[in-house]
Amino acid sequence: MKTNVLGYPRIGANRELKKVCEKYWKGTATKTELVDMGKQLKLSNWTLMQEAGVDLIPSNDFSFYDQVLDASLTYGCIPKRYQEIKEKESKLDLYFAMARGLQNKDHDVTAMEMTKWFDTNYHYLVPEFKANQDFQLFSLKPVEEFKEALAHNITTKPVLLGPVTYLLLGKEKEAGFNRIDLLHNLLPVFYNLVEQLVNAGAKYIQIDEPCLALDITDKDRQAIRKVYTELAHKFPELHVILTSYFDCYGDNLETVLQLPVHALHLDLVRCSLQLDDILNADYFNNNTILSLGLVDGRNIWKNNFEETLATIQKVEAQIGLDKIWISSSCSLLHSPYDLDLEKNEETLPFAVKQWLSFAKQKVDELVTLKELAIGSSSKDVAKKQEENKRAHQNKKESSVIHNAAVKARVGLLTTDDSERNSEFSSRQKIQKDQLKLPIYPTTTIGSFPQTKEVRSWRSKFKKNELSLEAYNELIKKEIEETIHFQEKIGLDVLVHGECERNDMVEYFGEKLEGFAISNFGWVQSYGSRAVKPPILFGDVSRPVPMTVNWSAYAQSLSSKVVKGMLTGPVTILQWSFVRNDQSRSETCKQIALAIRDEVKDLEEVGLQAIQVDEPAIREGLPLRKEHWEAYLSWAVESFKIATSGVADKTQIHTHMCYCEFNDIIQHIANLDADVITIETSRSKMDLLNVFVDFKYPNEIGPGVYDIHSPRVPEVSEIEELLQKASKLLPVDNIWVNPDCGLKTRDWPETKLALENLVQAAKTMRSKLETAH
Repeated sequence: MKTNVLGYPRIGANRELKKVCEKYWKGTATKTELVDMGKQLKLSNWTLMQEAGVDLIPSNDFSFYDQVLDASLTYGCIPKRYQEIKEKESKLDLYFAMARGLQNKDHDVTAMEMTKWFDTNYHYLVPEFKANQDFQLFSLKPVEEFKEALAHNITTKPVLLGPVTYLLLGKEKEAGFNRIDLLHNLLPVFYNLVEQLVNAGAKYIQIDEPCLALDITDKDRQAIRKVYTELAHKFPELHVILTSYFDCYGDNLETVLQLPVHALHLDLVRCSLQLDDILNADYFNNNTILSLGLVDGRNIWKNNFEETLATIQKVEAQIGLDKIWISSSCSLLHSPYDLDLEKNEETLPFAVKQWLSFAKQKVDELVTLKELAIGSSSKDVAKKQEENKRAHQNKKESSVIHNAAVKARVGLLTTDDSERNSEFSSRQKIQKDQLKLPIYPTTTIGSFPQTKEVRSWRSKFKKNELSLEAYNELIKKEIEETIHFQEKIGLDVLVHGECERNDMVEYFGEKLEGFAISNFGWVQSYGSRAVKPPILFGDVSRPVPMTVNWSAYAQSLSSKVVKGMLTGPVTILQWSFVRNDQSRSETCKQIALAIRDEVKDLEEVGLQAIQVDEPAIREGLPLRKEHWEAYLSWAVESFKIATSGVADKTQIHTHMCYCEFNDIIQHIANLDADVITIETSRSKMDLLNVFVDFKYPNEIGPGVYDIHSPRVPEVSEIEELLQKASKLLPVDNIWVNPDCGLKTRDWPETKLALENLVQAAKTMRSKLETAH
């Protein structure tokens, strides 16, 4: 029996990678400092796993930005617009230009498109393919990192993104071909990479093909058979670990079980039912090792040793212990680093902490489970087993989890609670008369840049170094400056800037009952962006208003419309570590009722527009279509519960992040938000086509400014995008806004970009007036 970790967090326990990357981008850290920090983080992870007793330690799971982008660089799949940078700059600067765009005196290129990694809140950079795409082994990162670990006497298992999944995750940037047909061009390069790893001494290679958790075609399955049959023939001594996660193998199972691979990984956290299907399959090869993904890589609850050991014993009875590995369900990339860092009893009380396990603790769980499975007589192992049993018993009996009043309120919900008073066409007329906004109204998505100074106020306040009165005065001043700036440049619908908020979900987690907050529970969202998901452990309620005072204050400063800013129930659910003892639909409705109370309070203090962001609705979609309808039904209902308690004159906005809307556009329409803002700048408005084809009836703000890049778009660029949008949508329904919130941007670039955005909207209005 072996222990197998599929991947480890890479941002650092104190977000060291984030800090050094951002310094490097600003020119205040050298390339050497950046690379050295990467080496320190890799060595720290490898050493931790080696000392814990992990048998199969991953390498090439580290990335300076994103593992899919790493694969694009490795395979030399570099879009043409980066050619000059490729020729003149270092590979590292080329890499970051592809990730973030680059704008300086020598270059001006846009970033690659970004979207969600399956149903997680992690974002990857979408590979761009042209017909007859050429691949070459441009980077040897996987080989270099294997050798790097070996130099420290640590033998690792290189992790590669499988060639079929890599192609399926990308996009055709020309018409007339299917990206899976590029496999013929990619495979020689892929095999060359594997050969170099084998020559470097790799005995095990983990190849991730999470596309096998999706509904793929027969052609895709044929490609999978080709890759792994050829691999076995070319490298007969290599132990290939075929890895998929986030769901069952489903219709792909028969194909997968007949592949000549050494080990097959199963995500038994997300899909425990597949185990029986595999053990009972006539075509299951008993020589294949099963890597049992029993320790949850995506949530923070302690593994239940008793239940897990029962599963291991069940498999052992059929195939023997020597054919079993104990694994994380997926990469621990989605878990925080180390629970031992959590010392603050006020935010994370022991009553909750005792039920938790972060990445370091999950490694220990794997090793302990192995010891228990093989019958270890160690007193230390027995003690851990007893502690685990006690924690789970405490959780079952805990009084802090359940609130009868909350459960009763959900039980009393009716269909009337999730419907507006009138249809959108009627509301739109009322709102246009009420708000009196120009054609192409301009707004932002909510947050404005948070400077070091603003973050220091919050830090000092939390440490009691700043009184509540002093803190509030500073926040008021910041809101006042933000409102006046927006008025000065001519934005039409203003926001208060969210300077008092640490994160769009964590902020609400701090104020709602049923949540706890960690201090070091950071996980990577994209690149250097890390979020700290709140821990949703119990029934949810809103003890007091959360945003009303600041929003009302902002509105008092301006005669223009100020939007109230809230995070929606589905996004709060998706971007939290969610309790695992109750259905997600029930928990989501609890959150929805808490947000409903806040929406109604905002309306009562005079807010005429309220934005309830749901960037995670598409992300929460189950990977297999057969489960979509059930999820979308309660997700849409939850949003409507949160937003349907207001009068027709109150304009409800929502915002959605990078995602494909094609398959769920009817459900997006069913949300019935008066205005939806979406991210479209990186796709050059391509994502807008689905709204056009569907004849989406409500108002839309297609993002015209990519806030995930430091580039400042020219007025002409924004105009071009608006002209494209205007050919696709009724002009009366178009808003002008950035792609997303501006929290992570710097003020100078933000000011320039927003001035350009407002000017582009004014120019479009002038052209429209001239045309009429």
